[in-house]
Amino acid sequence: MTCLLLVDLQNDFMPGGALAVPLGNEVIGTANRLAADFDYVVASQDWHPSDHRSFASQHPGREPGDVIDLAGIEQVLWPDHCLQGSFGSEFHADLDRGQVDAVFRKGTDPQLDSYSAFFDNARRRSTGLLEHLATRGVKDLWLLGLASDYCVKFSALDAVSVGLRTHVVEDGCRGIDLSPGDVARAWDEMRAAGVEIVSEASVR
Repeated sequence: MTCLLLVDLQNDFMPGGALAVPLGNEVIGTANRLAADFDYVVASQDWHPSDHRSFASQHPGREPGDVIDLAGIEQVLWPDHCLQGSFGSEFHADLDRGQVDAVFRKGTDPQLDSYSAFFDNARRRSTGLLEHLATRGVKDLWLLGLASDYCVKFSALDAVSVGLRTHVVEDGCRGIDLSPGDVARAWDEMRAAGVEIVSEASVR
C-alpha cells in the first residue's frame, strides 16, 4: 500500500501565521492533487500546550531563534504557535480534509519538542503513526509539507530509519532557512540517508 504524509499544513505555518514559512500556502494545491493518487493519506498536526518549553515566551530574556538545551537536546526557540484548539493549529482551509484518512498530533509534551511526525525529538515517545502504518502494510511513504528543513526533514529521516521506502516531494515543500543554507543542507542530509527526492510530476 502506498501512503502520502502531509506534514503540518496548518494556519500558523502559512503566510500571516505565528511561525510563517515563506510561500507555505503554495503547497496546498500540490497536497490536494497528489492525495487523490494514493491508497492512503495521513497528516501530522503540531498540537502544543500553551506552556511548551520550545516557546521563547517561556524563557525570560530569550528571543525566537535562540538555541538552548532542552531535555538534553539542542532546541531552537520559536514564537508561540499551533496552540491546542487555536485557529493557528487548524489545517489550512483550502486543504481537502475529505482525502485525509487519519491525523497524528505531535508536540503535545510541554517539556520536549517533536519535529518528526513519528517520534519526539528524543525518540522517547511515538506519535502512533509508525504503528498505524504497520497495521496497514505500508512500505512506501511519500511526504510533502512544512517545513523542508525541520518537520519534513526529521519525518523523512525517521521514516527511512525504520525501514520505510521514503520519498519527499520537493516541490510540495517550503523551508524556513533560519540560517542561510539550512534548506539546501536539509535536502543533502535526506539524500545521504537514503531518502528519494522527487517532483510532483514524477509521482503523478
